[in-house]
Amino acid sequence: MKHLITGVVVGALAVGLSAAPAQGAVRGEHEPAKRDEVAKRTVLRLTLTYPGRDTSGARTVLLRCDPPGGDHPSPARACAELAAHHGAFDHQPDHNQLCPMIYRPVIARASGWWRGRDVHFRKQYGNDCVMHSRTGAVFAF
Repeated sequence: MKHLITGVVVGALAVGLSAAPAQGAVRGEHEPAKRDEVAKRTVLRLTLTYPGRDTSGARTVLLRCDPPGGDHPSPARACAELAAHHGAFDHQPDHNQLCPMIYRPVIARASGWWRGRDVHFRKQYGNDCVMHSRTGAVFAF
């Protein structure tokens, strides 16, 4: 009887130990998919502030891409423009857009992840028009 109980316990342990790697293998199969999702993740906090003016005028939105979303007013367009410029927030100005030479500075900030890469951007522009000509739809909110 003692040998029978020992055999059952040893058999149960053998089955349990052989199942553990299988569970780990199944778990491991899903981990690369999660890492790929994180690697592609785009979540950005975008902020506009106006130095020298009432700070309550600061505006902040959340932009998500892949799929586009968040509370940005045009997330699909903003994400498409970011993708076209390889994640660069500031690019060559739109030469078809004429901006007045009125100094009303605005600071554009972005922080978060662009396709899994940690990003931090801050730039001051002479006015909203100049900023929009350099950043497109990303800071149009």
